[in-house]
Amino acid sequence: VQLQASGGGSVQAGGSLRLSCAASGLRFSRYVMGWFRQAPGKEREFVAAITYVGASTYYEDSVKGRFTISRDNAKNTVYLQMNSLKPEDTAVYYCAAQINYEVAPRRYGYWGQGTQVTVSS
Repeated sequence: VQLQASGGGSVQAGGSLRLSCAASGLRFSRYVMGWFRQAPGKEREFVAAITYVGASTYYEDSVKGRFTISRDNAKNTVYLQMNSLKPEDTAVYYCAAQINYEVAPRRYGYWGQGTQVTVSS
């Protein structure tokens, strides 16, 4: 199984980025896909998740209304559209796959390599 995250970068506060995560080696539509982030000196935290065909989405409170998770099962890809970015969103962002919806990182079996997002004030 491989999860390849991309799309990170450096933006000013208020800007937008779109992260992508391309999956291979798994039956993509049978997995809940999640995005997590880890800032320096902090634990990895849940950001958003989307169920198998996108019927349900879940968000961490601080990103609700600013971030949108989506997926394209034909392309085996999950996205995270991030708008109105804040300096506190600065972190390495990871995509992950799990059979069932979970928020705890330790519950996810497959992980991508991470992509850096830096938001300057």
